[in-house]
Amino acid sequence: MRYRMLGDVRVGAIGLGAMPLSIEGRPDEARALATVHAALDAGVTLLDTADSYHPPGGEAGEGELLVARALASYGGRTDDVLVATKGGRGRTPDGGWTVDGRPAHLRRAAEASARRLGVEAIGLYQLHKPDPQVPYAESLGAMRELLDAGTIRLAGVSNVDVEQIVLARRILGERLASVQNRYSPEVRTTEAELRLCAELGLVFMPWSPLGGISRSSLDGTSALREDRRFGGFHRVARARGVSPQRVALAWLLSRGETMLPIPGASRPETARDSAAAAELVLSPTELAELSV
Repeated sequence: MRYRMLGDVRVGAIGLGAMPLSIEGRPDEARALATVHAALDAGVTLLDTADSYHPPGGEAGEGELLVARALASYGGRTDDVLVATKGGRGRTPDGGWTVDGRPAHLRRAAEASARRLGVEAIGLYQLHKPDPQVPYAESLGAMRELLDAGTIRLAGVSNVDVEQIVLARRILGERLASVQNRYSPEVRTTEAELRLCAELGLVFMPWSPLGGISRSSLDGTSALREDRRFGGFHRVARARGVSPQRVALAWLLSRGETMLPIPGASRPETARDSAAAAELVLSPTELAELSV
């Protein structure tokens, strides 16, 4: 496993997105725990979840409780594992998603997340999405209060544009550590945000990083058939004798030292395959084929 710096913490260059383990279509508990354990065995040290990662009608924080159980039941070392969670979103009974960026809600949500994770301070707490009904500066102010109070160690923002990143940096300073936006072979619309993160030294954690190669957890977990638009990933994969998903993650890592993909997984073998992407170094010729 290669490593990257997230704030002042060294983490594996590939993380694990735990969303598929706790939303609709999730595996049973035994397989979910085995998936997290397989990722840890493979050198993954960043686990990403959220208080809203639960099925419709479920309880807030089910995903966080699962991550806590996985760490507690793991037989190896966990003191170097950074758990990242998010607040500011919720679920509706029909499976939709809500947004709540009110400062009072964020403070309560972070405190509840810390209790569920069983920690005094959350390693990385991310504002899940800007709330159009709340000035973004007010939501960020709540994040600053959580940092000052020691409820969270590092802060991150998600689903943001360049102006919002700049504002977050102004309000949170050096304690802003990460940005989590959608980015993948299929979705490359956040290039400006990726460049800004590189300039500021912020980790860019792409969610749904395998888009175009696999489905997002938001769309379902079954594999897609080969898409001609992304044929280069499949051609390189066949030549290398690896999965196209592993090639896609290696391609993402090549985009810069601040890139840190967090692919989801719901099976141990998938978690192991994703982690192995950290050791796959693509040639300039291969990268040129994948960048079209």
